[in-house]
Amino acid sequence: MSPLDYLVVIAYLLMTVALGAWFGRHQSRDEFFEASRSMGRLTVGLSVMATLFSSNSFVFYPSIVYGDSLKIWLTLIAHTAIFPLIVWVFIPMFSRLNCPTAYEYLERRFHVSIRCLASGLFILLRIGWMASATFAASLVLAAVSGVDQGVVIISLGVVSILYTMMGGLRAVMWTDVIQFFIFSLTILLALGLLVSQQSGGFLDMFEKYTSDRPHMLVDWTPSVTLQFGSWAVLFGIFLEALSAFGADQVAVQRYLAADSEQTSQNGFVITILGIWFVVPALLIIGVGLYGYYGEHPGDLHPLLAEAGMKDSALAAASPTDVHDEMVERGLQDKAFPVFVKDHFPPGTIGLFLAALMAAIMSSIDSGIHSVTTAFVVDFRDRLLPHLKPEDEKEDVRLIRGLIVGIGAVSVTLALYVGPLGDVFTIGKMLTAAFGGPLLAVFLLAFFSPKVTTPGVFLGTIFSAAATLACMFVFDDWFSVWFWPIGFGLAMLLSWGLSLILGKPHGDEFTYRSVVKQPE
Repeated sequence: MSPLDYLVVIAYLLMTVALGAWFGRHQSRDEFFEASRSMGRLTVGLSVMATLFSSNSFVFYPSIVYGDSLKIWLTLIAHTAIFPLIVWVFIPMFSRLNCPTAYEYLERRFHVSIRCLASGLFILLRIGWMASATFAASLVLAAVSGVDQGVVIISLGVVSILYTMMGGLRAVMWTDVIQFFIFSLTILLALGLLVSQQSGGFLDMFEKYTSDRPHMLVDWTPSVTLQFGSWAVLFGIFLEALSAFGADQVAVQRYLAADSEQTSQNGFVITILGIWFVVPALLIIGVGLYGYYGEHPGDLHPLLAEAGMKDSALAAASPTDVHDEMVERGLQDKAFPVFVKDHFPPGTIGLFLAALMAAIMSSIDSGIHSVTTAFVVDFRDRLLPHLKPEDEKEDVRLIRGLIVGIGAVSVTLALYVGPLGDVFTIGKMLTAAFGGPLLAVFLLAFFSPKVTTPGVFLGTIFSAAATLACMFVFDDWFSVWFWPIGFGLAMLLSWGLSLILGKPHGDEFTYRSVVKQPE
């Protein structure tokens, strides 16, 4: 790294801390949790995009394309398909009920037990997601910078906790916006440099990738073990996206921070447009990696040798053999970092590292802030109100202390995610068991007047436990399938148990009563 690279990295870190200090000068509880409900559509939309999409995607989209195919492009369809539900169902419900957390709504609809159950599932889901997302991007950052991955995770965790603790939601959202632009600029830079390394140019790069590759765009084979099968991607990613952008406090908190319901809706349009920019660019990077290493397989020899491949085997390996060995040994996540480290010119590495740091920090800051909000509002204030200080300044100090504690737990877990598998599998398996049932709870609350509190409570617990068990029993299944399993089990069990347990709540606080037929 050149001095300019170090300067870029240091300037970025100082800027995030300075933003936290600036927004933290006059903090109240409402400002800390909801940014005084004054944020505009661009801030809301890009903050949601940066928070829920950037970190894992930076690693696993190029990795998937390099190692497998372009079938993952169907995530674009899945994300777009959630648009009507988010804009015309979830956002109006949360905006009109004016709940500080998404899970307070569930108490109004059902009972405090459902609120605490859903909030607890969110906390587990989000902490697991933060750990996997942090690990994913830090893997690339460590490989490019040469710094130990543990040091990267701890260092960026400390900085993220610091500015989140000082500046609250406003600091988190504005740093997310800045992080999105840095992230996007770096994707374009990486794409340009990668395409320029292809001997035959852009079109030749795609021709090499598509040559003799069956099922490049879709594969409708009905198999639960098929990696990136089209049925799994469409249904699984649709449910994951709907849960993340609709039933997750990270997104809901940003919708509530907007100055109006329409601002939130317009902000989500920006979120979808951002996805349609980022995903295709990352897919093309994966295509470029395949083309480049097809011409220069020797660049991956040190990585394979480090993984235990003998020198004699490497000397005889064709480009196809090298690619297959990378996939078989689970090294596809490292193909992009190797290219950056070997080929990015001085002066651009610092920007690339800043983007990686942005990806990690946007995952950490939003996660710990939203988890803290749920913990304080849904558990402390609701179940133990005597622990809430009467003095607002003292309350803010305690909340900041919780930010530090929850952040420390999340960063510590991120240090131990690696042995669980590749980052795509890590992200899906750590969240599916909780995110699927959580989504089912909200959809039942919105649209099913006949479900009961005992039915939903037991159905959600049983489905989460059953999904976790399935992950261990059917460990060869494609990880995305656990999303429809968790969601489907929760819907069926909650409906079934509601027929024999408890009394239905009727239309009170359903979508029909709140949005369609308001009083």
